[in-house]
Amino acid sequence: MARKKRKRPSGQGCVYQRGPGNFWIKWRVAGRVCTKGGYPTEDEAKKMLDVLTADARAGRDRMPTKPKPIQPLGELATEWLERREKTHRSAGDDKGRWNLHLAPYLAKLRPDEVDPALLRKIIEAKLAEGKSSSTARLLMRLLSTFYSDLVERGLSAHNPVKMLPRATRRLVRPSHDPRTTPFVERLEDVRRIYLALPDPVNLAYAIGALAGLRTGEILALRWDHVDLDRRRIHVRESVGGPLKDDDSRMVPIQDALHPLLSEWHLRTGGQGQVVPPMRGGTRRRCDEHTLGKKLRDALDTLATAKVVLPKLTWYQATRHTFASQWVIAGGSIEKLKEVMGHSTVLVTERYAHLRADLFSAADLGRVVVDLTAATGKIIPLAGGKASDSGTVGYAVVTGTNGQADKAVITS
Repeated sequence: MARKKRKRPSGQGCVYQRGPGNFWIKWRVAGRVCTKGGYPTEDEAKKMLDVLTADARAGRDRMPTKPKPIQPLGELATEWLERREKTHRSAGDDKGRWNLHLAPYLAKLRPDEVDPALLRKIIEAKLAEGKSSSTARLLMRLLSTFYSDLVERGLSAHNPVKMLPRATRRLVRPSHDPRTTPFVERLEDVRRIYLALPDPVNLAYAIGALAGLRTGEILALRWDHVDLDRRRIHVRESVGGPLKDDDSRMVPIQDALHPLLSEWHLRTGGQGQVVPPMRGGTRRRCDEHTLGKKLRDALDTLATAKVVLPKLTWYQATRHTFASQWVIAGGSIEKLKEVMGHSTVLVTERYAHLRADLFSAADLGRVVVDLTAATGKIIPLAGGKASDSGTVGYAVVTGTNGQADKAVITS
């Protein structure tokens, strides 16, 4: 006769691991087995297990009798991306990144089945495909935002992206150095580019290079947001709807920009879009592709006239140029942050990239100290060595300004 299986009492349990930084607990309540996971350390899992087993022995059940099954990540991501389309301008790009790069690995998994080891596998696979570390970084940032939403809704116990070890985070370091981003270094070249562009692209370029507005903000700018008397622009919207930072801001109208806007105000009557479409018809405004194409044509024309300029995108020729010229002119980085609409000064510093060869003479003379040798002091020449004849090179300081004259002294 088969031995009847003994029923284990309530209040028993154990802790086990399902990947790096992912500890689970299992315990019995009223004859059924319950599990719960997502604890980053074994100590936290044991503490929760002690609480739950004590409740089970006392007849208190903290777990629902029939827990609702959690959908796979593919279904949860589809729902999340649909909600994101109503609030984020980048929702279309996010959907493409999920479908192309993340869904093949994660769509069929449950939220708590994703661990740092799997994320490292995804990162290494993308790098092996030839994708840049910046692309892998964007994927991890998107996944982290997705998991933050799941944690808030109680559908996941942890965010695996925040549990990535340092060795994995090194793989997704940004490969771009903002100090190497090209911009228009000379103000006379800003004028040359402006004159080489057609109407109204030249005005759009002037607003970007002299006021620092984003491309979408320039194309959505209306005359009722421009106060020529008080010389300020109220940036309130972008082409995609709300601003990137969601907060409106005031931007001063520089001396070089004010006459351009005043003249264009008279020519257009001061109604509607500041930068109207180049052609009539049903087009509501210029688009970013048109601006970029016209800029490339202007740069080619200037190159034919032997004007040496780096290869520039529209964003580099406008917003990057404005921030860099602001700092070169001695402007405050804190004021620049407010003008450009950045959340922190750290973001602004990425735009205000300065090279050593662009420092002014005043910058090179801010620390004043005389470290030259005293008059009449004899110092050996750098690299001076005794020759076969026994001669050694020395520098003898003879001038009052510390200038050294070369002398040959025979030992």
